[in-house]
Amino acid sequence: MERAVHSEWSLEESVNRLKRLHYVLRRLHETLTARLTAEPIYELKTAYSYHAYLCAEQVTLIRNRVGEMREPPLGLDKVPDVALQRLMDEVEASPDTAHLIVAVYQQVLPAVLQACERIQRDAHPLADAPTVRIAKLMHFELSEVVEFGATATRCLEHETDSEAIAAWEAYLIRCLNAAGQLDAAVAGEGVVPDPWYSAKPYPYDKEPKRDERFKDPFNAGVNPEAFLYDSGFSPRDKTLMMYYKRLREIDVPEMMASILVELRDEEPWEFHMEMSRQLWDEARHAMMGEVGFVAQGIDWREIPINFTWSRNLNLQLDARGRHGVLFYIEQGLMPKTGKRYEWEVAKESGDPLSELFQDFDWADEVLHAQIGRRWYVPRYQSLGEALKFGDQCWSQVLSHWNAYREQGLTEHRNWWPELYRKACEKWGKEPDAQALAFAETYEDSRADLEKIQTSNGESAS
Repeated sequence: MERAVHSEWSLEESVNRLKRLHYVLRRLHETLTARLTAEPIYELKTAYSYHAYLCAEQVTLIRNRVGEMREPPLGLDKVPDVALQRLMDEVEASPDTAHLIVAVYQQVLPAVLQACERIQRDAHPLADAPTVRIAKLMHFELSEVVEFGATATRCLEHETDSEAIAAWEAYLIRCLNAAGQLDAAVAGEGVVPDPWYSAKPYPYDKEPKRDERFKDPFNAGVNPEAFLYDSGFSPRDKTLMMYYKRLREIDVPEMMASILVELRDEEPWEFHMEMSRQLWDEARHAMMGEVGFVAQGIDWREIPINFTWSRNLNLQLDARGRHGVLFYIEQGLMPKTGKRYEWEVAKESGDPLSELFQDFDWADEVLHAQIGRRWYVPRYQSLGEALKFGDQCWSQVLSHWNAYREQGLTEHRNWWPELYRKACEKWGKEPDAQALAFAETYEDSRADLEKIQTSNGESAS
């Protein structure tokens, strides 16, 4: 009651602060999404996937709240402050991983937390209760993200120039001060600094990068789908291939990010929101594979985790073509031979963790298929035409299977027997001779097992 009887707050102030938060969080979402493809460090690649998704959820909360308080047009696409624009342009143009980590997790996100704290302190707790709730939710989720960033910063300290980073942080603080902090809750101090790194915009790099733990990433010498759908192999043995398929899914965020970046100005926010959820789900699936191998006592770093699917799609198709391939694959996972089959195999394998992961993997793919039907199919005359386009695009993508070998990038070594022997040792059983002899590759087939032949000897991915 002591706070409720005071009337210093206003609807206009609430809207203005939310719009500034909206601008910063949307720019963070765009920056993290754009950086994950070429970020080689696996933990950062998955973290960017998650944190971009959280930013997208919060952007949506703000958009909905502003829509409750204002009639369209809401003005959410306008730059609220030139100093904030300079700040976020600089974050986007961070020259390397260390600068980006410091900018996002040491400066911008802590400023977001402070803005959320001020809303909780300043907003009328009764009249503007919905905004207070949003501020509490944002603060709760992003506090954990800032903690992650602090740890990541410490991990990268030995690779950074401390003086350069200190100067970078001082520059970012000048931008925040000129803006009156992120929410303009105080008077601005000083002038907007001249562009630093943003004088030359950071170019989007759509070629996937991996760190040194990903050995032999061009290796396509094992076709796990061929093993998985062969009735001659046991469900227990197939579990290994499913963990591999899950971990390999880190290439889906690498590809999806390129769609979001290249369609940034062509699709509405709702498209980016839902696709960001799917992108994060795919990163989760990769982490499920990682956890699965750890649970089996197997070092996944000894297995070649192939990345040529995302690499070939990103370098050979435009954004619409990549989206077509993604939708075609997602729809192909819906029949009984898709995700339900993988869950049934996991259930029969006796591995409860695999059953758990495949159950949720299946649920996620149902959602992803629905997202595709909402945002991809309406561009075509029918579902059949939409599927046909995706199939055609996938068939046009050359795998460069032979070229990668001729260039010395890989020998397409069959890594399966070694992995299978190690697993059998852990399981305390003799390897099945037929499973041990498995040697099918991706040389002339793609992941849905469709055979592709072309005149120049190359095959589709």
